[in-house]
Amino acid sequence: MLTWTFPTAELRDMLGEPPAGVRVGLWDQLVDDEPTDVPLDEVDAVLAPDWVVPEPFERIARAPRVRFVQLSTAGYEHVRGVLPAHVTVANGRGVHSDETAELAVGLVLAQLRGIDVFARRMAVQYWEPGLVKRPSLAGKRVVVVGAGSIGTEIRARLLAFRTTVTLVGRTARDTPDGPVHGVDELPALLPHADVVVVVIPLTDLSQGLVDAAFLAAMPDGALLVNVARGKVVDTAALLAELGSGRLRAALDVTDPEPLPPEHPLWRAPNLLITPHVGGDTPLTEVRVTELVRRQLAALLAGAPLENVVAGPEQPGG
Repeated sequence: MLTWTFPTAELRDMLGEPPAGVRVGLWDQLVDDEPTDVPLDEVDAVLAPDWVVPEPFERIARAPRVRFVQLSTAGYEHVRGVLPAHVTVANGRGVHSDETAELAVGLVLAQLRGIDVFARRMAVQYWEPGLVKRPSLAGKRVVVVGAGSIGTEIRARLLAFRTTVTLVGRTARDTPDGPVHGVDELPALLPHADVVVVVIPLTDLSQGLVDAAFLAAMPDGALLVNVARGKVVDTAALLAELGSGRLRAALDVTDPEPLPPEHPLWRAPNLLITPHVGGDTPLTEVRVTELVRRQLAALLAGAPLENVVAGPEQPGG
């Protein structure tokens, strides 16, 4: 018997009747030390909550039989060094691709066309088109930093707006959809970018990637959009550029996060902030459930698991 726990009753119920040989239970590792309806020492696999904090995984690490943890997030930096080496971890690659790509494009459009400004004016019934014409997305040169499933979905949507899109990954390579440039090429690419969208995973190499030099390489009036992780961007360096009026930005993620009420980012000019909602739609739960079904089938059949990022079943591990 394989025992798998879910962090919410809604996700557990969306699975429906579990396959033969599978028992499902409820375990919200954010608040509970142990599952509510199955013994801790009988749990084999876990769907983790989507909060990017280590505490749930510290609780999971105490479950003696757990051998597989499924994340619903694409990022997995919060899991490193917390779970035992014998536990296989899979991320949620693909689960949030459509929603995050939608938000990224929405943030670009909102900033370029001033939608956030007009929304604030509604509260005071102020009608003023403005003397300065706001730029269109059409014709813009966009650099997308991050060539995974979300980055490729962002590119596909931006191309529909008649933009020129350059995709940047960890290393340069050719793909059926076109070339992917390496991160080392950014100094040559950034000076020609009207918009830079960051969706690269947070790693030791990407932390602080968007630093003062990165931002200085962007041309005057360019727009930075971050839907990756807050720590990819140097907050102090970004505040300096925003304060000077040289760049604009839209952030779905911040450093620190949650953003304290007194933080200067709230008052920074030329900035639009959303509270880390890139993958927060009902579609996420559907996609997570579909992934869990496939992973359950693989576990029962002894077949390879999807999206493995850590543990004994990691490719090359």
